[in-house]
Amino acid sequence: MSTQLHNSISIDLPHVEGLKVGIVAARWNNQVTDPLLNGAIDRIVEAGYSRDDITVVRVPGTVELTYAAAQMARSKDFDAIIMIGCVIRGGTPHFDYVCDNATQGCAMLNATQEVPIIFCVLTTDDEQQALDRAGGALCNKGTEAAEAAIEMAALARQYGATSYHDNPLSRAKIHTVRTGE
Repeated sequence: MSTQLHNSISIDLPHVEGLKVGIVAARWNNQVTDPLLNGAIDRIVEAGYSRDDITVVRVPGTVELTYAAAQMARSKDFDAIIMIGCVIRGGTPHFDYVCDNATQGCAMLNATQEVPIIFCVLTTDDEQQALDRAGGALCNKGTEAAEAAIEMAALARQYGATSYHDNPLSRAKIHTVRTGE
C-alpha cells in the first residue's frame, strides 16, 4: 500500500482475543530493521496487546527470514508472523536474488501454512528511501505490518483458524526482545 494513501486512512483494528505475534527480523541493515521492529512492537502494544505476547527472533539477513518464519509457523504458537528485512540496491544482481527469495518465500508460506505471514521487507534503491520508510519522513512500515498482522489474525479466526498457542504441547516460550534498550 502506498505510504501516502495509508497515512490518510484511519484504521479501526479488530480485537483478537489472546493474540500472539511472532516477528522475525533481519540484522542486516539494522539501521533500518531495528526501527521497523520497534514500530511493529509499539503498534501491537498501542492496540491493546501485551509485550509478553510478542516473540522476536533475529536472523542474519533477509534470505534467512523465510526459514525462521516457517519454523515459527510450524510451532503453531502464533496467530500472525511478521517478516522484517531491508534490501538496498547495489551494483550487482544480488539485490534481485535476495528480493525474489524473500517475496517468493513469504508467498509460499502464506499458501502452505495456517497462520498469516506479513511481508515487511523494504526493497529500496538507496538507504535514504529505506530510512524514510522506517520511521523517517514517510512513516514506519513496521507499524503498518503490525496492523496487517492484527487484521489478518482476525480474518483467520473468522474463517475457522484456531488459536494454536493454547495447545498444552506448545514448545515456544513467549518473550520480547526490544532493540535499543
